[in-house]
Amino acid sequence: MTDVPTAAVEAREVSRVYQMGGVSVTALRRVSLTVAPGDYITISGPSGSGKSTLMHLLGGLDRPTSGQLWLGGQEVGGLSATAMAQLRNRRIGFVFQSFHLLPRTTALDNVALPLVYAGIAAGQRRRRAAQLLELVGLGNRMRHRPNQLSGGEQQRVAIARALVASPSLLLADEPTGNLDTATGAEVLALLEKLNAGSGGAVAGGSSPAGSGVAVVIVTHDAEVAARARRQIRMRDGVVVAEAAPPGAAR
Repeated sequence: MTDVPTAAVEAREVSRVYQMGGVSVTALRRVSLTVAPGDYITISGPSGSGKSTLMHLLGGLDRPTSGQLWLGGQEVGGLSATAMAQLRNRRIGFVFQSFHLLPRTTALDNVALPLVYAGIAAGQRRRRAAQLLELVGLGNRMRHRPNQLSGGEQQRVAIARALVASPSLLLADEPTGNLDTATGAEVLALLEKLNAGSGGAVAGGSSPAGSGVAVVIVTHDAEVAARARRQIRMRDGVVVAEAAPPGAAR
């Protein structure tokens, strides 16, 4: 019998309720989602649909009000904040619309930053950061600071930083939102290349042979959503549709 790979992340009947001015606001309603190793998923929907809330739960940045969240086969409900941060640092990379790079720090040191928190020695983390910058096509820009880079280059630095600890899952929140159409297409192509396993050391052995890091993209852009193998649409805190669009990337 062939072993079934452990899911990169699994949400089971998760709900999220916020208290706002004494009023309960339900952002998610009993949503279940499994992200398999090497998956490529987009989550879309209108503002207030719950897509960003779901991403924050999948990334361990927030906790569900009810339901269970499993990261790499481990149920995280009972973890302390410190243990949760350590697990998140090992298993998940994040890419945001606004890049979130340290402005006075070189591309190399921005990428190496997660390895500082992991306790990796300086020489090793700089070698790993350089390897990832080469992988995303910025080998000649390592010593540049963010204000010396274009928007597309800054997002590539952010992607390299997200991958530097060899996570099994990459979560991207509107990764093309601050980019022009052509640059956004280049960034998506890079994410798809990494998802396909191109570049060798991307997955760090955490995904099945022949696949790369699992990618989940939150987007409001229908064209971005249509590129994925699995397209999930949300409204009013629930999943209303899931499809594999014709012509989706493989």
